[in-house]
Amino acid sequence: MMAPFVPDDFEPPAGLELARMRLEPLGPQHNERDHAAWMSSIEHIHATPGFEGGFDSEDPWPQPMTLEQNLADLEGHAADFQARRGFTYSVLDPAGDDVIGCVYIYPSKGSDHDARVHSWVRASHPELDAPLWKAVSDWLTRDWPFQQVAYDPRA
Repeated sequence: MMAPFVPDDFEPPAGLELARMRLEPLGPQHNERDHAAWMSSIEHIHATPGFEGGFDSEDPWPQPMTLEQNLADLEGHAADFQARRGFTYSVLDPAGDDVIGCVYIYPSKGSDHDARVHSWVRASHPELDAPLWKAVSDWLTRDWPFQQVAYDPRA
C-alpha cells in the first residue's frame, strides 16, 4: 500500500495572503477567470521553469482547450484537493480577484522528493513569477509536511 501524500492529521492550508497576490484552492468557481489567464499566456507558461515542453510528458499542458474542458480540469483538481492526492491553488490579484497564476503541489514521481511543485503567472504579470516562487518555497518549508520538494528555481 502506498503511503498517503500528506499525513492524516495534516490540515492543508486554506490559502496564502501575500502583498501583491493571494492563493486559494482552485475550483470550478475560477473557471472563466482561470481559462482566460492561461489561454492568454500559453507561450509565457511554456517558457516558465518546470513547464518547458508541457506540465509533464503525460500531460502536455498548457494547450488550447474549451471552457468546458477547463471546467472538467478544475473539477479534477478540486477532487484531488478534497481527497488529499494533490493541492492546486489559484493565484489571485487581491485588488479584483482576477486569476493571475496557479500553484500545483502533487506527489513527486521520483523517490528522491516528497512533492513536485509547479507555478506559473500570466504573461501580463511576469514580474510576479520570482516573488511567487519565493513565497511558495517559504510556505512549503514553514507550513507543509514535506522533507524534500522539487520546485524549479527562478532567476
